[in-house]
Amino acid sequence: MTDPQLQLAFDNSDLPVASGMPPKPRAKPRRPATPKIVLLPDAESMAATLANHHDYRVLRRLLPILHFDRQPLGPVVRVLVLDTETTGLDHACDKIIELAILRVDVDIATGLPVGEVTVYDGLEDPGMPISKEITAITGISNEMVQGQHLDEARIASLLEGADLVIAHNAGFDRPFCEARLPAFAQLPWGCSFADIDWKKEGQGSAKLEYLALAKGWFYDAHRAEVDCHALLAVLGEQLPTSGQSGLAQIIALSRQPSYRVQANNAPFEAKDQLKARAYRWNAEQKVWHTRIADEAALATELAWLKSTVYGYRLARVQVEKMDALVKYSSRAGELSMHQV
Repeated sequence: MTDPQLQLAFDNSDLPVASGMPPKPRAKPRRPATPKIVLLPDAESMAATLANHHDYRVLRRLLPILHFDRQPLGPVVRVLVLDTETTGLDHACDKIIELAILRVDVDIATGLPVGEVTVYDGLEDPGMPISKEITAITGISNEMVQGQHLDEARIASLLEGADLVIAHNAGFDRPFCEARLPAFAQLPWGCSFADIDWKKEGQGSAKLEYLALAKGWFYDAHRAEVDCHALLAVLGEQLPTSGQSGLAQIIALSRQPSYRVQANNAPFEAKDQLKARAYRWNAEQKVWHTRIADEAALATELAWLKSTVYGYRLARVQVEKMDALVKYSSRAGELSMHQV
């Protein structure tokens, strides 16, 4: 049986043990551990680190710029960057449900936007139901547009003094705008989709979202105002092949006519050559047609049609001369027939 005194000494280190050994020294109290502070880098620092690594690409949210802090070196062009959302694809029966416009001055010398950006964005009740498909694409519902109307006075003030309207696929937006507000027909138009050879500039697609992603930006697409900000940002960048900004190239093209060539009565066996040369088939008129950028290119095209399509046989083709006042509209330009 264990001695109770020995058991007490064993359990309590402050008391001497029965063997007469000196008491066990008291342990020093442990200091609380100093917390280790880890400083996490801010988001931009982390993004910059990843961007410098060859295995990563960084995307940043596109932030709208409402003021470009640079002074023009000379004359400026007043540009309207425009986008619409509509109930469908046919301007003859579908309607605008959202219209956004950015008004900005562009320095001719540099091709860059300068100064303030004036913004308009308005919804409109189309007087017809918005389909579920359109709501899914745009996020615009019947409830959002109920009782809404475009501010025509505000839009008219933006159009006043404007030199050029730019849209990404102006062939779609222009007819809708002119059907709703005829004053748009009095302005020159340019198209950032068609007026720039994006493939030649090293891009795999001419879609606006793709072009923005290639510059490292993402945004919530398919609402008119943010699409306008994305387009302005993309066009303010230098094009790698031409060395111009996208804005500069569109402005330059708007100052010279382009041409639409119809290969009238082209032989059936030439269809593959025409298709390979980017001609399109108009099923209604039953004719192959294409767009030509300038007069020099027109002469080259007529010579190609004569040799390759018509085999030097006598033929007449229709040429439509279009300036920026009619380009991308549903109105015809100046028509003429050319013998090749």
